Amino acid sequence: MPAARVQDKQVRLLGEALRSRRKALGISQEELADKAGLHRTYVSDVERGTRNVTVKNLFRLATALQIPTSTLIRHAEARKGSK
Repeated sequence: MPAARVQDKQVRLLGEALRSRRKALGISQEELADKAGLHRTYVSDVERGTRNVTVKNLFRLATALQIPTSTLIRHAEARKGSK
């Protein structure tokens, strides 16, 4: 698989992990964006995997989701094996 496709898949899987945690907390994208100090459309793009999240913003999102950043990455990696 070409490197760009692997990266795209990883970005999408991380977005899915973020969305899953957000929904488990019962908060909207707008609420998450507000808590993280980000724009709602940025959060939407990250969750859909159309935007690659920066490390800085990943930490901000994880904090807003009340979860360690490493846990989000582990969830994304676990999804990689199942898809």
